[in-house]
Amino acid sequence: MKTKAVRMYGTRDLRLEEFELPKIKDDEILVKVMSDSICMSTYKLAEQGKKHKRAPQNIDTNPVIIGHEFAGVIVEVGEKWKDQFKPGQKFAQQPALNYKGKLDSPGYSYEFCGGACTYCIMPHEVMELGCLLNYDGDSFFEASLGEPMSCIIGGYHANYHTNKKNYNHEMGTKKDGNILIMGGCGPMGLGAVSYGLQFENKPKRIVVTDISDDRIERAKSVIPEEHGAEKGIELKYVNTAKMEDPIKELMDMTDGHGFDDVFVYVPIKEVAEMGDKLLAFDGCMNFFAGPTDNQFSAAINLYNCHYTSTHILGTTGGNNDDLIEANELAAKGAIEPAVMVTHIGGIDSIADATLNLPNIPGGKKLTYTQIEMPLTAIDDFEKLGETDPLFKKLDESCKAHRGLWNAEAEKILFEHFGVEC
Repeated sequence: MKTKAVRMYGTRDLRLEEFELPKIKDDEILVKVMSDSICMSTYKLAEQGKKHKRAPQNIDTNPVIIGHEFAGVIVEVGEKWKDQFKPGQKFAQQPALNYKGKLDSPGYSYEFCGGACTYCIMPHEVMELGCLLNYDGDSFFEASLGEPMSCIIGGYHANYHTNKKNYNHEMGTKKDGNILIMGGCGPMGLGAVSYGLQFENKPKRIVVTDISDDRIERAKSVIPEEHGAEKGIELKYVNTAKMEDPIKELMDMTDGHGFDDVFVYVPIKEVAEMGDKLLAFDGCMNFFAGPTDNQFSAAINLYNCHYTSTHILGTTGGNNDDLIEANELAAKGAIEPAVMVTHIGGIDSIADATLNLPNIPGGKKLTYTQIEMPLTAIDDFEKLGETDPLFKKLDESCKAHRGLWNAEAEKILFEHFGVEC
């Protein structure tokens, strides 16, 4: 079977090509990819090429398919898996395999497996590790966004707190505590806000920082502060660039207590150092943002670490349980992965969007790999709709859903392009 895919040959060398897939083996599964959202981690992969820890050294002759936030439909099942999977079944997948200690991962390491394609082959280790998951949701895009949401969920579960009675760790953010999400008005930060508002360890307040009024205004429109109040949680968005003394003003928001859980969502030294200074007694800071520089470092207060039990960790990716939780919560409407999405495109937009990701404003870039369509901001649908009936329909659908991408809009797109699920 032929596939069309975006493949990486080296540093910043991404190519959209059509080629023949081999016949699947008895322990493999052929899938049709429907949606693939673009992750900043893929930009970092493209920037580093062979230097990336997950990239094979022979990509110049055996290029890998990029993209790891993808979902679709199973087409053909190898003999080994016929009791577990059926053609026509929708799937979500967890790319963080860690198979036998190796870093190989879909979207980074495989010649025939990744999300930026029309069809790909799932290798045996994906199924062996239980990383190919059944998906029953109405839309494919929420399954694609299940992967980044699982990373966010993993971060919440990985934070921990201690006590002076024993050495047991209480896992998760602190109940009735103060949460600070730094650089939190981007796509992942908004996902963290959406999840934090319904997390079982209900916090007292969530404070979200940014330095862009535009990003803050969008955040307020998709997850209003009033939405937090409805759940009994004080939700506040603040622009630290406009504060005379950010540390004092943020600390005052907690009545001097400090923040029990700090999530750093931007890889900026000064932000990480500020987060460390804002920790409460037994506070936990999660450095969530992955830097490109492998020598990235920041100063932390070891005096506080020693005397006030502050602690720092970093999380990357989520596990199968996190992905299952993400998909279940999205299906119930308990979280809204759509708050991340600001742009829609086709397979032909992926290479350029990936290489220029830091320079494209807004949040998640969601692509549909069975179609060709320029990367388009949801905010531009209205203007384009004046002359294009498709964008008029998409604009009306998004406006009916608080300006967010949604299952109805996805169906409109598929119908227009004649995409069969």
